[in-house]
This record gives sequence, C-alpha cells and structure tokens, in this order.
Amino acid sequence: MNGRDGRLGVGIIGAGKVGPIVGAALAGAGHALVGITSGSDDDRVEAVLPGVPVLDPDEVVRRSELVVIAVPADQLPALVAGLADVGAWQPGQLVMHTDPGYGVAVLEPAMRLGAIPLAVHPAISFTGTSIDLRSLSQGWAAVTAPGPVLPIAQALAVELGCEPVVIAEADRPAYADAIATATEFSRSIVRQAVSRLSAVGVDNPGGYLSALVRSTVDQALAEGVPADGGALGPDATIDG
Repeated sequence: MNGRDGRLGVGIIGAGKVGPIVGAALAGAGHALVGITSGSDDDRVEAVLPGVPVLDPDEVVRRSELVVIAVPADQLPALVAGLADVGAWQPGQLVMHTDPGYGVAVLEPAMRLGAIPLAVHPAISFTGTSIDLRSLSQGWAAVTAPGPVLPIAQALAVELGCEPVVIAEADRPAYADAIATATEFSRSIVRQAVSRLSAVGVDNPGGYLSALVRSTVDQALAEGVPADGGALGPDATIDG
C-alpha cells in the first residue's frame, strides 16, 4: 500500500475476460493500474484499459502492491510456483486470484516469500466488456483469506462493486461445484431449448425464451432451497 489513502498499485496477470474487467473496476475505485500481461485479444484489453502497459508476468509482479491473477484454473498453481522460483513475489505484497475452486492454499509459494494471499471470486458470467462492470455492481463475491487479512479481501470485493460472502478454505471445491452447476447446466439447457424451438420454426428462439427463462430463474431463486436440499434424483426431469 502507498500508506495514507489505501490506494494500491495494481498489476493484472491474465488478459482474458476477467482480468481486464477486475482491473477496470479497481481503477474505478481509485487504484492505479501499473501493468497487465498480454493476451489473445490485446485490442479488446486496450479498449477496456487504455494506456495500461503490457508487461511480462514477473515485471507485473515487480511493479505491483496488489497482483490480481485471473488465469484458467489449470494454469494457476504452475504460474504462482513459477513466479516464486524466480523470486518475483515480495514481502507484504497482496496477491489475489479470482478462481472459484481454489482458496489461498494455491498461493502458498508466494506466501513463503512473504506475500499476503487473498481469494476473491466475483460470481458473474464475464463477457470481457464494460457491461460486466454493471453486473459486478449487482453481484456477490466469494472471499477466502487468513483471518487477519480477511477484511482486506472483503474490502477489495466491495471495491469491485460486489457484496462479499466468506467461504471457508475447505468449502471452495463445493462452492466451485455450485457455480459450475448454475452456469454450465443453465447454459446447456437453454441451448437445448433454443435448438428445439428453432427446429419447429420459431424465428427468434432466444428472444422468445428470454422472459420465460428470466422469470423462471427469478422464481427459483426467490423460492430458495427445498427441504430435501434440491438435489435431482436419478429419475428427475427438468419438465414442469
């Protein structure tokens, strides 16, 4: 931290759909963006974060007081360990990843060098565009961190625009499973329904289903968890 006002120099590792948006949200909260790694669509990143330097990961870490890691889950452990192997992590530096399935244990190589581990997962479906900033302001975020620094993770979630919810380290896999169920299952079912409507001649099946799907999801969320936990049995269907 730069001390008095709590503003941080923030570096982003991961230039996919998540990293640039998290960076933009933190910049909007007053933090300074010091760099981002290159990605597959640098033009899109430049549109979201104009003028932010594109740097190698170790240089992003060297310049940053807060490092945000937003990479695919299968890349996260090796990335953190590799940066530890070259001595990139710094004592007192905040290191925050955005993956739903990991808590802070995956950041242990950085912790060994004195970095402070935080796990903050914003629970929205990212598009990689500025529309996500509005979604963040209406969303929630799972936060996991050691007790003494948990308020820092919660504060960063708030600065992203989210309402923080504490998830225990041991519960992160179950949390990730819930997130995957909500997103992948819903997406698969909607696509199946769109395909069937298209097959029977509905010209705009996505538009046709829009109000139905949104109102059904809203109703399901309002009803909460059924007494049996809501698990689908082996003979369950998705029909009404």
